[in-house]
Amino acid sequence: METQSRGHLRGGGSTPPERIASCLLLTLITVCCVHALEMSTGKIPFLEAVNGSTVLLPCTYASCIGITNLYFKWEFNDNGTMQKVADSVIPTDHVEPNKVNIYRERVEYVGSSKENNISILLWNITFEDAGVYNCFGKNPKEKGKNHTAFFTLTVVEELKVIDNTLTIIIASCVGGFIAFLMAFMLIKNFTLFVLAKIDEKNKECLVTSSGIDNTENGLSGSKSTPKKA
Repeated sequence: METQSRGHLRGGGSTPPERIASCLLLTLITVCCVHALEMSTGKIPFLEAVNGSTVLLPCTYASCIGITNLYFKWEFNDNGTMQKVADSVIPTDHVEPNKVNIYRERVEYVGSSKENNISILLWNITFEDAGVYNCFGKNPKEKGKNHTAFFTLTVVEELKVIDNTLTIIIASCVGGFIAFLMAFMLIKNFTLFVLAKIDEKNKECLVTSSGIDNTENGLSGSKSTPKKA
């Protein structure tokens, strides 16, 4: 009875391979749903540009299950009021939008659906263009999931010249110290090598001198020994 009970417990506690596969598939689907659509404005989502220059506002999208009629738009946060800059709909993966609507002057769409890119250019920027820009996307294929990425543009009269004097001094000191340390180690190793060679020669001279003394002592001893009659 005890053996049967243990066998029953073991059989009941095991998990069929089909159930494990189903759990793994469900987990992957859940992860994809949570992190399905993602908008990105790059690793450095801010830029400082000179008044009158042309700047790129980067934005890309990614989806692990693909897109269908992806709606995207650029907006400018004007002191809390969102102003639409551009928008359009991308039918499916790697297909360009039929028309990109532009709502502000000096704006050009330069994106490419083949690269999941929906970036825009701002021509001849002014101080009024400075602020936060929102890159928004919504994918109906993912039950309307949406995501927004932000990009901050700062407009200045001229770029600040960074004084690198201190950095150069520190780098020079560090480089000089490393060079001195390397030279010291080379001189030390060379000196130890020379001393070792001198010590070897001294030992050889001592051995040779001892051999000669022993030979001379042996010869003189043989001469002083009297012959027996």
